[in-house]
Amino acid sequence: MFNKILIANRGEIACRVMETARRLGVRTVAVYSDADRDAKHVALADEAVHIGHGPAPADSYLLQDEILAAAKATGAQGIHPGYGFLSENPDFVEKVEAAGLAFIGPSASAIRKMGLKDAAKALMEEAGVPVVPGYHGDTQDAGFLAKQANSIGYPVLIKAVAGGGGKGMRLVEDPKDFNDALASAQGEATTSFGNPAVLIEKYIQKPRHIEVQVFGDGTSAVHLFERDCSLQRRHQKVIEEAPAPGMTEEMRTAMGQAAVRAAEAIGYAGAGTVEFIVDGSDGLRADGFWFMEMNTRLQVEHPVTELITGVDLVEWQLRVASGEGLPMQQDDLSITGHAFEARLYAEDVPKGFLPATGTLSHLAFPEGVRADSGVRAGDTISPWYDPMISKLIVHGPSRAAALRQLDDALARTEVAGTVTNLAFLGALARHAGFAAGDVDTGLIARDLDSLAAAPEMRAEHKIAAAMVALDVIDAKPEMGFTLWADLHRSVTLEAQGERFEASVEVSGPDRQDWTLDGDMFAVNRMGSGWVISGMALPPYAKSGDAITIFDRYGLSFKVVDPLDRAAGAAGDGNLIEAPMPGLVKAVFAEAGAAVKEGDRLAILEAMKMEHSLLAARDGVVAEVLAQAGDQVEAGAALVRLEEEA
Repeated sequence: MFNKILIANRGEIACRVMETARRLGVRTVAVYSDADRDAKHVALADEAVHIGHGPAPADSYLLQDEILAAAKATGAQGIHPGYGFLSENPDFVEKVEAAGLAFIGPSASAIRKMGLKDAAKALMEEAGVPVVPGYHGDTQDAGFLAKQANSIGYPVLIKAVAGGGGKGMRLVEDPKDFNDALASAQGEATTSFGNPAVLIEKYIQKPRHIEVQVFGDGTSAVHLFERDCSLQRRHQKVIEEAPAPGMTEEMRTAMGQAAVRAAEAIGYAGAGTVEFIVDGSDGLRADGFWFMEMNTRLQVEHPVTELITGVDLVEWQLRVASGEGLPMQQDDLSITGHAFEARLYAEDVPKGFLPATGTLSHLAFPEGVRADSGVRAGDTISPWYDPMISKLIVHGPSRAAALRQLDDALARTEVAGTVTNLAFLGALARHAGFAAGDVDTGLIARDLDSLAAAPEMRAEHKIAAAMVALDVIDAKPEMGFTLWADLHRSVTLEAQGERFEASVEVSGPDRQDWTLDGDMFAVNRMGSGWVISGMALPPYAKSGDAITIFDRYGLSFKVVDPLDRAAGAAGDGNLIEAPMPGLVKAVFAEAGAAVKEGDRLAILEAMKMEHSLLAARDGVVAEVLAQAGDQVEAGAALVRLEEEA
């Protein structure tokens, strides 16, 4: 076993690796960028080395030579890449090994064989792994590809061969749309991966995304059963579970054996995932799954496999990379219960899941819930990296029991300081179809309006926020009265785009009478807590003028400055502004050009994603205020439209 390892990553996965390493007595070295100087993973590590000269990944976590120098200087014997960044970079693997260090992951050869989707599919066909009907060849002529699509049969999926995360992927349902979709996919693939090549596949009508966890020692491999990752938004996983609902033993055996063949065909060592697309239109069948791709690293959703198998996958990674054999054989592995993982992000769901920033003024998770997180209360969600706050993972004796635990865990998670997708996750956990196991990759898109709806805010929640704002929750007897009469106070708050005023008559230490929108609300102290018209005062947090009431997944309020009460809504409706700090990737607007509502005017790259900025109305471009390559702050004006006549 290693004595010391370096983790070439940040955030949640770096912390996750450190926890297992510490349990095994292995010392850890963190690396960090300018933006992560005070990050959680830096605090958890035994040593930390600053790398790079800026916060961007290209200036820090992707600097191979600096990471290797840090490993050498600290005496680390191996490097764990986590996921993302350098985890699937075969050139980095070769550099690590050339430096006399162990790469805690697969060989460079295995990564290369699975790195390009077309080559990987050809290799899998040779290994007897079923693949989706499609074209995976080198010819990229648009006319030729259109003919291939016709022969495969619509609908088809265009996918970048070097893709991932939904980039360079387009669904085409009608032949007349093929050429435009191809050009769009190739353009995005070039921007994202520097490789415009695509493949064409048959699109499965009711697709499910089921993947198999494999683990190899370079010669033989085992599988640790399946995970269902069908709950996706724009090809990004949202909630994962293990085992897959509706799975039969016949299909589990077939998928597991296919995944093991895939791993052994490339001499795989370490943890990996073989992803399959599954036809869920008529139940799960042993002849209804096809190879999609292999992720040659630890997956974000690996904890659900750990909970149903009792295996610590990071421990297995460290043991095998240090020279040990497979810790268990296939017959030793079994499934116990059911597990779910929900990805909690800082993102504005009603605004199209726009990634958000902010300082976490409050962060608390329920007891008994596994929360894999790379941030703490007081930490800042940076615009430079993925905006994940935590993964919430639960395990129960059955799927229904585990889903109830997930629902409860989401309801009792408390986050303040940024907007989150917590309410969206809660709506998914309560979705009738999901509860019944009727899942496919289109579920979220079909029911997005109801899933993304803002949580209902009751009058009692507004009163609770007003109580926090006026600091009357811990009211002492002497606070309740003036010399001549009951104390009267009021406050103006803003929530969900609405501004309102609440006023109170404090008639004693245990009684308050509130007025809101002309209605009266009695608030009484009962025992040690306040009750607002029958509702117990929920937990809350206050930071500056921001108040969060921890009910309905967190309701946010802002205290309005008395001098600003008549100001109304701020902002210029003619301006298209950057919603967050980022890099302007492209500008399509031209001064004097007429635009229609919904036209794409610019693309902003932030938090590892591209965001299209659209015209909010019909109009004429008056001025273009930014150009491609500009690094801009949140709120920066990019395009201005002429005043409406």
